[in-house]
Formats: sequence, structure tokens, C-alpha cells
Amino acid sequence: QVQLVESGGGLVQAGGSLRLSCAASGRTFSRYAMGWFRQAPGKKREFVAGLSRSGARTWYADSVKGRFTASRDNAKNTVYLQMNSLKPEDTAVYYCAGHEDYSSSIYVEVSEYDYWGQGTQVTVSS
Repeated sequence: QVQLVESGGGLVQAGGSLRLSCAASGRTFSRYAMGWFRQAPGKKREFVAGLSRSGARTWYADSVKGRFTASRDNAKNTVYLQMNSLKPEDTAVYYCAGHEDYSSSIYVEVSEYDYWGQGTQVTVSS
């Protein structure tokens, strides 16, 4: 099992940047493919970015491609989401998620992830 705790959310003006972190417990963090998702009020939780176990492979939703960068540091049991050029439509609760894996795959569906953090609020003002 892994426990996930997000941090780094806050209020930022449009065009600004934030860096989210997700700290994982346990000694087997490198066995987990990781993902970032977000959920705006009244909307379904949606995929933002995914990383393979090593972090060598990443994948992004079209809405954030070129603006967001996901990375991980397995030595620190932490995954990051660098968010640049933020827009008001990026406002949401952001969640990190983990999927125990034995491949280099990336997962994009909510249902594929077994472990979730509590979320961190990101608000972008216009």
C-alpha cells in the first residue's frame, strides 16, 4: 500500500505558476505508476498527467500539454506537477494517484488507480 499527500495548491493570477507535490509513504514508491487528476465543481474528475514507474515516460491531457510538466523523484518518494501559464479554467481540486505496476505503462483512467491523495485546491483568478 501507499499513502499519498498533496501540497502546493493555492490562489494564483492567470498566467502565473504553481508547483504541486505529492509525497508517498512506503518503500516501494518506484513500483507505482503515478497520475495527476483534477476535479472542478460540478464536473467529473479528469486526467491531467501520467508518469511511468521510472518517470521516463509521461503523458498529458491536451488541455495542459505545453503548460504543465509532471516529474518524479523516486529517491524522495515524491511526484511533482509544475503548472505554468495557468488559466481560470485550470481551477480545480488536484489529486495525485498511484497504480501498482510491473511495466512502463501510463494510465489515464480514474478507474485504473487504486490509491488517491486527499487533493489540493488550485484557484486561478482572471
